[in-house]
Amino acid sequence: MDELTSLTTDLVEIPSHEDERAAGDFIETWLRDETDAEVTRDDAGNVLARMNPGVGESLALVGHHDVVPPAARQLTDDGDYVVESDGERLFGRGAADMKGAVAASMLAFRDAVEQRSTGNQTMSGDAATQSDREVVFASFVGEELGGNGVRAALDDGLSLDYAVVAEGSTNYSGPDRTDVVVAHRGRRASTLVVSGTACHASVPEEGENAVYRACDAVDVIREMTFPESEVLGHTVSGSIAVTEIDGGSAWNVIPDECTVTIDERTVPGGYADLSQTETIKGVEWVVEQDLPPMACDDADFAERVLTAARTVHETRGDATPRQVTKPHATDAGWLAQEGTTCVVYGPSEPGEAHTKNESVSLDVLERCYETYRDLLEGW
Repeated sequence: MDELTSLTTDLVEIPSHEDERAAGDFIETWLRDETDAEVTRDDAGNVLARMNPGVGESLALVGHHDVVPPAARQLTDDGDYVVESDGERLFGRGAADMKGAVAASMLAFRDAVEQRSTGNQTMSGDAATQSDREVVFASFVGEELGGNGVRAALDDGLSLDYAVVAEGSTNYSGPDRTDVVVAHRGRRASTLVVSGTACHASVPEEGENAVYRACDAVDVIREMTFPESEVLGHTVSGSIAVTEIDGGSAWNVIPDECTVTIDERTVPGGYADLSQTETIKGVEWVVEQDLPPMACDDADFAERVLTAARTVHETRGDATPRQVTKPHATDAGWLAQEGTTCVVYGPSEPGEAHTKNESVSLDVLERCYETYRDLLEGW
């Protein structure tokens, strides 16, 4: 616990909301010093470490070391991050999302590498090679910006068979447990760009009111049904919401342009047909961002992770975890889209990430570390 707390503190203390290089340097150096794994740093700044690269199927622990901008109370006068602990929780920007999970993954990876190296020393070369599969640690940049780091790594040829993405899954089904997420929603952000014809507001019939057209398009959205999907017996439901509308230039001018912002939560295999809005004259639908959803495509792998988690929980006297779904998009969506079988399992709890009081439970960090370690050592 002391080592895990210390490593988490060291990571959280490194500012990484504008520039992730220092955090990446720290992770890379630690992995090179603490393991004999193959450690790489790509041009984007992602840090990867591999044990037995290219041998059999791979299992990765995945995180990210960028954070959202800190609140004023999370910064010192000199611009450093404030990190505090009450003995039970560690407070600071990135503690929950997700440097605590990264630290737990680093230690679990190191310990699994040591265990495998020690085991292989007792076996002949061929037998040792045949007994192992690849284990991987990956920490990406740019997750908070939409998965820029993982997308760059995938574009460069990164291929993983299985991954445990260490985003938050704690206390989803109830208190005192870290659940196994088998599916999560994606997020598609889009805009309706609506055009009309301006004229004096005293003769509105001489123009085409862009705001009226926008309202007609919003009515189309309000009548849409949300998509649903079934993943390993769990229902994942989407949502659509108009979150902004902006149009007009003066009280006495019929507006000739208007924009409508739409937040859509997508599900595996299902999107709402927002192109229907373009049946309204003057409406153009523009997709700004599309973060993919995730669905675990291997029930046996999901059960394997759940079994490991339940064993750790039982040993510690914690409540029994379950398989659940998650409302938020993560890098697991990008990985799954390229063929990686993913689940999400991590220490962050609902309501902790991105807050001015962000914190992570030290006890839950240890629980996650033990589960990660056991998964890798048994791979």
